[in-house]
Amino acid sequence: MKNENLVIKPKKAKGEDGYKVFSIRIKEEIVAQIDDISARTGHSRNELIGTFLEYALDNCVVKEEKD
Repeated sequence: MKNENLVIKPKKAKGEDGYKVFSIRIKEEIVAQIDDISARTGHSRNELIGTFLEYALDNCVVKEEKD
């Protein structure tokens, strides 16, 4: 049997993985809709919220007010 070393790399500190953790306040009805989609698709609530936010940012238009 070949003897292979178990390599354990140092754990990255929070915030160094490209993600930011923060809390939000949303209506219970929205949480229920997200949980329903999560149950039907197998994606976590976190994955879905990230996907929804990316879509909204990619499709957001900011209208400038004219003076």
